[in-house]
Amino acid sequence: MQEVTVPPPQLTIKAIVLSVLLAALLAGANAYLGLFAGMTVSASIPAAVISMGVLSLFRRSNILENNIVQTGASAGESLAAGVIFTLPALVIMNYWPAFDYGWVLVIAGLGGLLGVLFTIPLRRSLIVEEGLTFPEGIATAEVLRVGENPKRGLGYLMGAALAGGLTKLAETGLGLWNSVAQTGAYMSKAAVYGGANLSPALLSVGYIVGINIAGLVFAGGVIAWCLAIPLYSVFFLETHPELAALAAKGVSAVDLAYAIWSSEVRYLGVGAMLVGGLWALFSMRRSLATGLHGGLRQYAGHRDKVLSPAERDIPMQWVLQGILLLLVPLFFLYHSIHSQVTLGISLTMTLVMVIAGFLFASVAAYMAGLVGSSNNPISGVTIATILFSSLALLWLMGSEAAIGPMAAILIGAVVACAAAIAGDNMQDLKAGYLVGATPWKQQLMQGIGVLSSALVMAPILNLLLKAYGMGVPTPEHPTPLLAPQATLMASVAEGVFGADLPWKMVGLGALMGGAIIGVDTWLSARGSSWRAPVLAVAVGVYLPLNLSVPIFIGGLIAKAAEGVRHRLGDLERRERYRRYGLLVAAGLITGEALAGILMAIPIVITGNREVLALAQAPWGGLPGLVVMGVIAWGLYRAACGGLGK
Repeated sequence: MQEVTVPPPQLTIKAIVLSVLLAALLAGANAYLGLFAGMTVSASIPAAVISMGVLSLFRRSNILENNIVQTGASAGESLAAGVIFTLPALVIMNYWPAFDYGWVLVIAGLGGLLGVLFTIPLRRSLIVEEGLTFPEGIATAEVLRVGENPKRGLGYLMGAALAGGLTKLAETGLGLWNSVAQTGAYMSKAAVYGGANLSPALLSVGYIVGINIAGLVFAGGVIAWCLAIPLYSVFFLETHPELAALAAKGVSAVDLAYAIWSSEVRYLGVGAMLVGGLWALFSMRRSLATGLHGGLRQYAGHRDKVLSPAERDIPMQWVLQGILLLLVPLFFLYHSIHSQVTLGISLTMTLVMVIAGFLFASVAAYMAGLVGSSNNPISGVTIATILFSSLALLWLMGSEAAIGPMAAILIGAVVACAAAIAGDNMQDLKAGYLVGATPWKQQLMQGIGVLSSALVMAPILNLLLKAYGMGVPTPEHPTPLLAPQATLMASVAEGVFGADLPWKMVGLGALMGGAIIGVDTWLSARGSSWRAPVLAVAVGVYLPLNLSVPIFIGGLIAKAAEGVRHRLGDLERRERYRRYGLLVAAGLITGEALAGILMAIPIVITGNREVLALAQAPWGGLPGLVVMGVIAWGLYRAACGGLGK
């Protein structure tokens, strides 16, 4: 009989407890970041470092326990992405006055669990047979393997978190400087704008995604703000009565530029994202079919074999039963929306959700293997889902159905959660494959992480909503969290049901997206290391330019630090310094996000947005520029090894 090696303990009590706590913490941090900046980043590496630091305090711990912790903890940031990209749309569209705990829990929890189950048949094919890169999975495995000094890594992470948190407190809480340094002017009739958000988190996002993606996001911002808005203000302003009236009042160039972007130009990004999501599905159709077929074949072939722990997934029959079991409450959830939703419509919604969920979860799993979880096209595939769902519901319910846009958003929310979790799940399974973990234990931990995160999402979102507002400026919240993806989803769903969506801009954006895809295909054929994924450009178009600028600067810092490290002869030092840079960037993001959440508590209690303010930015944005310069220099020095050997 074949001897099976028993691995060290993995699903220990201390690992599960730490994983659950980190999942909830990172869910809150990434929810804030996504609502603020429209982008989220992978939390696997900081979770692994925190795990190594904490578990090293125990007498017994091992690499597989640390891997289990990061597996469950990273589910928090992934689920947050699926939730904040969609569900705030229901508040923005005034369907919900706030985030209902039960609804958010069911949608996020069931959507995330479906994402875990959908990827199980793909694991063997995509990770073992095709051997896709899964860059963040490889990086996480390396951090776990080289965790010889976890306390130093934890020190970098915590120090950066403190810096990010204090910066957020000084700017937003104490009011010592403005959050944005910006200016604008009229050149002839053209409204020209320039600005930069003074956020360490945005700088860190650019550092983590790298110069390629950061440069494309910035390029999208340049297309929107330096080309489209000036051209629109000169040649097309009179075609939009509201904008023309605003210009006639003599508003500033900054205000006019924002108005043009908000009502017209940002919809270029909608068209480009829609094309990007459909292209992702089309371009990977053969690979996905091969991967699914191979995965099912392998399960059938190994049914009667004794597998080693490193090859054991959750049994396929349990996976299928679990999917069917989860569809039942979703069906009744959809049916309970409104009296207009009949059993037939509920069944249609459930079928659209499960088909789109599986297809796009598979796309997310495959894309994670190519470009990583942070660069996954979740926005694009969610827009495609909502557009298709809206059209199907329009056919079934008619254009007068007031509940139609809400129903489409709820379908998209489940799909977005499933797709976000699917990409993260595959990264974690890749890391586990490299360090010898047991797949079914990771898959179980991923489910626990999903449920832990789902339990805290509604309270966190309600806290942020009451303190800062979301999407649409109001007298109580003149500068809300932008929630760019959720605002976009709301526009698409309402536009299909008859609202005034600027379809010409959407069409132009689709053409632009097609052109970018052509460029990316050409770069791929040439074997270029520089690529042009359309969704990165589309996100830049859909974001205010002031958010794209620090992201681009972060990418430049990453490129410069990489150049310095490349000249080092010691490969071990080079990799250690690279990890230090990632940990500092992750710490800055986490610190700023958690400070934003904690500051929301006194704001909500008192009802006063300026309860902590000591001043009203007496020096404008100048102190913030100085602080950002110091933080940028510290990030660069950490990534080059200058803060410690």
